[in-house]
Amino acid sequence: MLSSIVEFLVMLNPFALFLYLEPVRKDLTHKQFVSVMIKATIISLAISFAFFFTGEFVFEMVFHIDFESFRIFGGIIIFSYAYFFIVKGQKALIIIKEDLHDLASEIALPFMVGAGTISLSILLSYNHPNVKGAGILTLVYLINFITIFVLKKFRDMLEGRRLKTAFDKNMEVLLRLNGFFIGAIGIDMMLTGIKNMFDLG
Repeated sequence: MLSSIVEFLVMLNPFALFLYLEPVRKDLTHKQFVSVMIKATIISLAISFAFFFTGEFVFEMVFHIDFESFRIFGGIIIFSYAYFFIVKGQKALIIIKEDLHDLASEIALPFMVGAGTISLSILLSYNHPNVKGAGILTLVYLINFITIFVLKKFRDMLEGRRLKTAFDKNMEVLLRLNGFFIGAIGIDMMLTGIKNMFDLG
């Protein structure tokens, strides 16, 4: 259970998300930002639940796709995310330019829910029963929200532009370092998928 939580948090990466949302943090008051993040968290959790509860059925019963094939492809996608985090860092981030009323859904997709988190949501359904898996997802998104909230409060408490700039640079270093862990998760998914296919054969 703990490994599943850590893997999902590493992929979700609240430190990276905090950097992604820099344009939003500048345009919104603290109360507005928290409200938008709560809505984005609920939307993201709902999407993850949808893939968690229906992923196995969709892949095996509707499309007749071996899950190990999806595991390998998901690993490739996650590895590509890691590559961009390590090589490009904050330059890989997307600037949000939508209307403030649409921010929650814009943050949820693709910032909080993407190919990597969807892959892990489906993988979670194979490794844990429904109640336990749903609890893991809820806990992960709650930790993610609390982490972003604490990071923003801490940054707001810093006095002077130089301290805030130094804080942002340290966050970017964490983003790049996190890329190595994400890459390891991707490689592990690919190797596990290949191994399982070979064993089944």
